[in-house]
Amino acid sequence: MSAKGVGEGRMEKEKRYEEYAYVLDYLPHGRPGARPSYRAGALVQVVGEEFFTLLEATVKEGLVLKPYDRVYVGKESREQITYIMGRISYEELTSTAKLELPLTIEKIVLNREQWFINFFNSAQAITPRMHALELIPGIGKKYMWQIINEREKSLFKNFDDLQQRANIPSPAKLVTKRILEELSGESKYRLFTRAP
Repeated sequence: MSAKGVGEGRMEKEKRYEEYAYVLDYLPHGRPGARPSYRAGALVQVVGEEFFTLLEATVKEGLVLKPYDRVYVGKESREQITYIMGRISYEELTSTAKLELPLTIEKIVLNREQWFINFFNSAQAITPRMHALELIPGIGKKYMWQIINEREKSLFKNFDDLQQRANIPSPAKLVTKRILEELSGESKYRLFTRAP
C-alpha cells in the first residue's frame, strides 16, 4: 500500500501537499505552554481539504481567523497564512480544534460529494476477506453487498441516491466518522487520509 493509502485512485496529478484548509482553532498568542520562537504570534490549527492533513500555521499580523474559515495553504503567495509550521497529530490539536473537527470534516465531505460518491462507485476488496466499503463505520457485509449490487445496476449519482438505494444511514456522516478514525490513529488502513 502506498503513502496515499487504499483510496489512491486519484485521476489528478500526484500532489503531496494541501492547497486549501479549514481553520479549526485560532490561537492569538500561539500555543499555550509552548516555548516562544522567532515565529511567535497568532497560530491556527487547520485541516486540509484534500488529504485531511492536520497542520499548524502562523497567521499574518493583524488578521483574526475563525473556525470554518477556508484559507490557502499552498506553495504560492498566501494572503492569510505566513508560514506552515508543519503537520501535527490528532493528539496535538487543542480541545477547541478537536471539537470543531467533526463538523469541519463533514463540511469538506459534503463539498467534495462527487469524489466520495466515486469512491462508493469504485471501491474494491483490499484483502481476500475485507472490502474497502467495510472499513466505513456502519457498513458491514449486508450493506456492502447492497451497495455493490445497486452500483452494478447503475452508478450512484449523489449521497441521497446512495442512501435511498442501498438503504444506509447518512453517507456523509459515515465517511466523516471514518476520516476521524484515521486521523486519531484508530485504523491501520487509510482510505481518505495521508499517512503521518
